[in-house]
Amino acid sequence: MACANWLHSSAIPHAVLPFFYHRSNLLSSNFRRLHRFTSTTRFMSSRSSHQAAAAHAQAKRGFSVKEDEVASPADLYFEAPLNIVEYPDPILRAKNKRIDTFDENLKKLVDEMFNVMYRTDGIGLSAPQVGVNVQLMVFNPVGVRGEGEEIVLVNPRVNKYSKKAVLFNEGCLSFPGIYADVMRPESVKIDAQDISGERFAVDLAELPARVFQHEFDHLQGILFFDRMSEEVLDGIWTELQALEKKYEDKTGLQSPERIDTRQRRKAAAGFGKSRLQTEASLKSSGFE
Repeated sequence: MACANWLHSSAIPHAVLPFFYHRSNLLSSNFRRLHRFTSTTRFMSSRSSHQAAAAHAQAKRGFSVKEDEVASPADLYFEAPLNIVEYPDPILRAKNKRIDTFDENLKKLVDEMFNVMYRTDGIGLSAPQVGVNVQLMVFNPVGVRGEGEEIVLVNPRVNKYSKKAVLFNEGCLSFPGIYADVMRPESVKIDAQDISGERFAVDLAELPARVFQHEFDHLQGILFFDRMSEEVLDGIWTELQALEKKYEDKTGLQSPERIDTRQRRKAAAGFGKSRLQTEASLKSSGFE
């Protein structure tokens, strides 16, 4: 069962609802399953507490609170229809700038992002995944146009995350057809700006927390396989190589990163690297 149909709006904290962005023009679209999370949640039990500790440490490295460079009008420029950026396109690793202009162009960008999300039967999408390197994400935990709540988070920040970690099967539009287990904190306390620029704080738990963390990673240039255990990563190794070859065949360029030359560390729980660790290994391998 896809999580887009697993969690209904009644499970979303009431404190969030006033800040959700509602759109009145609900257009029909064709659906296909790509960007999703499956409801095969496994709570940490006998795997020992150090695995959760590793997840918390890994998450903390990605939760940046520093002030980022402000996006210019050129950074926010886009042309519809938007297309999904797939791994290993360097756009997915690029720095995403902070938004400080809340205008009609931003609303149009949000509309287009929702269009892409629903068209692909997704429940979440970040701006870099459609080629716009800014701090913006959209999601709807129900995943159905006209149902649930459409959530827009601009310049989001994480203030706190739970000690309890959950293993969950994730997918990503930027990795079509690839699904694998990722452990993340079960809940997070965040703050962000809405579509009008008003900042608010909210607690997220369960699926909304999971979707937020996945999309927030994108805003930090972190991809979901960076957070996978060595064992899980081995299971999708050839699929990642296939995407790298697809990129080279399509662009005629050398892949900017290669999974087979990625320096792999053996952390206590086998978790993937943060962006800085990934960049360091790419440079040592001759890829930047």
